[in-house]
Amino acid sequence: MDSAKTNFDARCNIIEEAYEFMLAYASQGLAAEEDSGSGRQAREYLGRCDTALTGLGAFLTGLVSRFSLEPAAPYHAFIAVMDRDARDAQAAVQLVLAQTSINSQLIDNLNASIHLRALLTDLFLFDDILKANARS
Repeated sequence: MDSAKTNFDARCNIIEEAYEFMLAYASQGLAAEEDSGSGRQAREYLGRCDTALTGLGAFLTGLVSRFSLEPAAPYHAFIAVMDRDARDAQAAVQLVLAQTSINSQLIDNLNASIHLRALLTDLFLFDDILKANARS
């Protein structure tokens, strides 16, 4: 398997796993991060998510070039949307990480962020398109 596709899959998995962990963390109703050991885990998941979001638009643009996806214009337009959502989601993740304590309500609000949810859906769509192009 191509290393670029492997890297893409890894980024998607990290972002999705962080989102899923945050759903569980939010449901715990913790008033403060210190109320459970999962607070440390929340920071770890968010930190990995932050890293996976870094430079996502440029990375996706490189995939389009690497796999010679044509016509390129629709891919680039869609990547611009994903890049904005990735940067917006990353800003929200970094804001949460900057807090001294991460409670369940904070994570619940982060989960509700349209940027993160839209980005996940768009990444799944992009992945399906990559898979379809690989089969053809």
